[in-house]
Amino acid sequence: MRSEQLLRRIHQSQLLSSLAATPRFNDPLRLLSSGYKVYSEGYEDGMIAEVFRRIGTTSRRFIEFGVQSGLECNTTFLLVQGWSGAWIEGSAASAREARTAFASFPVEIHNDFVTAENADELISRLADEAEPDLLSIDIDSNDYWVWKAITSVRPRLVVIEYNATLPPHVRKTMAYDPRNTWDGGNYFGASLGALAALAETKGYALVGCSPAGVNAFFVRDDLLGDHFCRPCTAINHYEPPRYLLAGPAGHRPAIGPWVEV
Repeated sequence: MRSEQLLRRIHQSQLLSSLAATPRFNDPLRLLSSGYKVYSEGYEDGMIAEVFRRIGTTSRRFIEFGVQSGLECNTTFLLVQGWSGAWIEGSAASAREARTAFASFPVEIHNDFVTAENADELISRLADEAEPDLLSIDIDSNDYWVWKAITSVRPRLVVIEYNATLPPHVRKTMAYDPRNTWDGGNYFGASLGALAALAETKGYALVGCSPAGVNAFFVRDDLLGDHFCRPCTAINHYEPPRYLLAGPAGHRPAIGPWVEV
């Protein structure tokens, strides 16, 4: 196991070094160089922080669909920094784990299977009259259809998983079935092109993707200003699948009562 972990870290270091050597990585308007991992799957923690540094926050409230135990998702580090919010997890066992681990944190944890039929009602109820600054969607299946169905709230930032095995110029998503789940194959979610096209109809623009080619970042049009690299297209912001950059790179994720000093 130790040799496998060492090999993974070597490969991660090589991938990052290769990416960091490109002009793309060092463009100050791109999000790539701002990435770091605390509790996110990859480098989303740093990229989320950078987006809000540029556009500001209001409610400091989040909603995330698909968190498993909560120890490796896009909003856990926000909790540590004093945000509040709600998690929706389809697995009853994972939801129980999250409730136990995060009992002392201001996060509501709900065991629901999110579909296009219930997504808008769920997020409207969980927003608690304070429009969330961040919506994160990672359900490995109907992500496109769930975001399309949400109309009652307009978060400042939407982070959503895309299928990087599909090239950015295609607009493809899974055929909708409320029972869709991920079987571990590359038939899941939606292409970046499909999500960018949907975002445009909803008043959002693509501003970046994680280095691992896992998550895409969409900012509301009225907040764009000159803060991000244009054009806000899938062709410009696509990152290929570098899945070795996602997942564990050091100590396993753990949570406890952090104390400010």
